[in-house]
Amino acid sequence: MAATALSFSPPLSSPPSPKPTCLFLISSSSSSSSSSSSSLPSFALQIIQSRTLCRPILSRKPYPQFAVAAAPAEVVLVEEDQNEADAVAAVDSLPPTKPKTGKAALPLKRDRRRSKRFLEIQKLRENKKEYDVPTGIALVRQTANTKFVESVEAHFRLNLDPKYNDQQLRATVNLPKGTGQKVKVAVLTQGEKIDEAKNAGADIVGGEELIQQIKDGFMEFDKLIASPDMMPKVASLGKLLGPRGLMPNPKAGTVATDIPQAIQEFKKGKVEFRVDKTGIVHLPFGKVNFPDEDLIVNLIAAVRSVEANKPSGAKGVYWKSAHICSSMGPSIRLNIREMLDYKPPTTT
Repeated sequence: MAATALSFSPPLSSPPSPKPTCLFLISSSSSSSSSSSSSLPSFALQIIQSRTLCRPILSRKPYPQFAVAAAPAEVVLVEEDQNEADAVAAVDSLPPTKPKTGKAALPLKRDRRRSKRFLEIQKLRENKKEYDVPTGIALVRQTANTKFVESVEAHFRLNLDPKYNDQQLRATVNLPKGTGQKVKVAVLTQGEKIDEAKNAGADIVGGEELIQQIKDGFMEFDKLIASPDMMPKVASLGKLLGPRGLMPNPKAGTVATDIPQAIQEFKKGKVEFRVDKTGIVHLPFGKVNFPDEDLIVNLIAAVRSVEANKPSGAKGVYWKSAHICSSMGPSIRLNIREMLDYKPPTTT
């Protein structure tokens, strides 16, 4: 059986083919020298798609003249329509499912885990709507309906990556109207400053004996202030105080030479904040039983402090989003531009 490969390009009218096409002429019966010139061997035309460029096969024997008869191409059809019809028939034969009711019918998975109280109060605000500062504060107080006095919190998403040193944010803010919480302050100092700390209103004052108590598990304080001369001894408490956010730090104002002033600031409402690993600052700024004006003043003070302590490595848009909420309530999204430009009304 002899075969000849012919390469050709598709016509201009047809779309380009991603693979080269080859024509193979295959003889159905071998020709003999005894056959007459009138009887020519029959050939079948086959089209083969090849990944590589076809090359003609060279033959030493000249081929006789012959007529090419193209065999009809047989198209193999995949029974996709029949399979789809069978799938539709199988679905139609299934019994009807029972409609979901209650929390299971809610579209969002997170809402299915919410309490009925939360699902009711979140209807008071529109989802993804940005509110101005006075309206947002009013909605936060309206959504706080638990049996205890909830705190009011601010959550600022910033364009910061704290894994870089020049994008870390840690600072303090003095809330003009206080936090509404009683802060228990402990002081690590020695010498004459022990009496100064007690007179300034410190709840716990001590030196090396207080360090030993902390090592034994004593943690009954909200803030720990240390004088600079005690820091070499306080360094051994890093593994205990660091994860709790109680380790004295100059940036947080808890390492101070003026111990009485530091005590008064934290008693009146000085709050420390820092950016977490996701670039969000969480900051409480009051209680829901505060008047709206007091909450607005505290919120604007917190915003000014975050803006003033902008890290040097911050790039692009600094503020991404700002939300406020109560401890057990839904978040209220604030308009960032309006929040940054807002000026609290002056009280006479």
